[in-house]
Amino acid sequence: MCGIAGIMSIHGQHDPEWLKQQANRMVEAITYRGPDDRGLWESDDGRCVLAHCRLSILDISPAGHQPMHDAQQRACIVFNGEIYNHPELGGRLKDAGVSFSSHSDTEVLVNGLAREGADFLTRLEGMFALAFYDRERRELLLARDPFGEKPLYYAEFDGLLVFASELAALSRVPGFPTRITVDTVAHYLAFQHPIGERTLYQHARKLLPGHLMRAVTGEVSQAERYFHFICAGDHMPSRPLGEQVDQLEELLLRSLSRRLVADVPVGAFLSGGVDSSTAVALITRRLQRPIRTFSIGFEQVPESEHKEARAFADFLGTEHTEQLLRPDAFVEQVGDLARRMDEPNADTSCVPTYMVSKLARQQVTVAITGDGGDELFGGYGRYLQTLAAAEGREQQMLARSWHLGREYYSGRILLYADRQLEQLFGRIPSGTGDHLMALRRRIDMDSRPYLNRLREADIANYLPLVLAKVDRMSMLHSLECRTPYLSTEVAQFAAGLAQSELIVQGQSKFLLRQLAKRYLPTEWINRPKKGFSIDPFNQQAKDCAINKLYQLSAAGQLCVHDFISPDILRSMQENKFAGMSFNHVWAIVILEVWLQSHSFNSV
Repeated sequence: MCGIAGIMSIHGQHDPEWLKQQANRMVEAITYRGPDDRGLWESDDGRCVLAHCRLSILDISPAGHQPMHDAQQRACIVFNGEIYNHPELGGRLKDAGVSFSSHSDTEVLVNGLAREGADFLTRLEGMFALAFYDRERRELLLARDPFGEKPLYYAEFDGLLVFASELAALSRVPGFPTRITVDTVAHYLAFQHPIGERTLYQHARKLLPGHLMRAVTGEVSQAERYFHFICAGDHMPSRPLGEQVDQLEELLLRSLSRRLVADVPVGAFLSGGVDSSTAVALITRRLQRPIRTFSIGFEQVPESEHKEARAFADFLGTEHTEQLLRPDAFVEQVGDLARRMDEPNADTSCVPTYMVSKLARQQVTVAITGDGGDELFGGYGRYLQTLAAAEGREQQMLARSWHLGREYYSGRILLYADRQLEQLFGRIPSGTGDHLMALRRRIDMDSRPYLNRLREADIANYLPLVLAKVDRMSMLHSLECRTPYLSTEVAQFAAGLAQSELIVQGQSKFLLRQLAKRYLPTEWINRPKKGFSIDPFNQQAKDCAINKLYQLSAAGQLCVHDFISPDILRSMQENKFAGMSFNHVWAIVILEVWLQSHSFNSV
């Protein structure tokens, strides 16, 4: 796990020394992502500079230093992530005559791309963001893993293409456009975090998961997709349940085996839910590996899962460490956390993720997580709620008087839904409204089973938000997180499942639960999901968040007043904002602290 940054003069008019200075400034902004080593490389023509900071996980010797060249010195790469199938890929390259000087996955990656070009990306099993420069073609290739586990931001301005693991690094370059609009703020408040290509800055972009883009002299190409997650159409299960569970178990075992490989200590997050407990059960029971587990809970909060996590740990015999937070202490974290975010993220589980990462990093450098299980196997309660709401409405849908897309993209998944956005801004800003319409229409115009439409939408739009949270909160402590569920093999298996294999008699994640029951008590597996966060309607937490907003406003003019009327914010402080929960206040507090800590120009 590392941080990458780079800069390219698109037309070649910039001074090479100046480019190197800017690349150094960018990587300095993210050195906590990789505190073990630093490196810089300049292309022969002086047009491109790649920078890297390293957290040593595989081949912790100097042989893993980046930027790294291929065996023929034809190309150079900076890379953030892990390629789990690099031994197999390296074996194939050796058979083709490539010589290796380390057992680093980076060396396999740079040589594979040098020989096969972007097609090599389709062979990778892993999480990654990379920048690869072909010296002969003078071409820069940027690419990101299939599900967005590793981040990659970029921006074009003043004849430059700049890119980095975090948005904050881009803002270090002189001339970077820091414009923030009402529309980008509304987008953040609706989705908790800018989704798709968007960032809070109007002119900066994220490379989408499963996409690549190229830049050559005078031209930056449009991003193109190399990986597709497409759920199945309407069909009946083709194999008995037991065979399906057997296949899922073998796929997860292979995925876990690959993700447990490291030259540093490995642990696991344990939340008390099905996803993380199943992963830990397979590690201890099938792979016969001892592992340390870590959990965060909340004092005097009934919905906290730490007791369940402790019970799982005791049952599986792990060395377990937990920490409890008070709701008021939860809110106290907001200042330091929001200031250190490269982009505001209103997901309230950022705090427990930050704290469990801090806890784990005291003992391990890598942590196994359960992220992706809900999206792949239909685990969210909102899926069940939406399906229940759709029952018996076929004729209304045909008449277009009721819409599945609008039912789903509502308060079920949006933080600030349509009516609340109108309360804040007087109207829904056009860009946010258009984006919501496109997401809803994509669901409505589809003919596949409802659940498969929703899963696919979440893989594209919601999962990257979750993964951004995990990446930033863990990397603030130089901890690498790996999830076995986001193996492309596991994901393709899940994509092919029928709706009837995912929800049975009102129980979600049916197949995954059947696997879990092979190793864990049935009554534990059948418990309803609580989540790795705090109840949004917890009154104590809500009061603390409102008090925090009071403190910020008492210190002077709020930055958020540039986008939201002071009268509206006052109604929020006085608890008169319709339908307001802790999460709504929390999002405003996060945004205000972030704005106070980062450069921006408002419109």
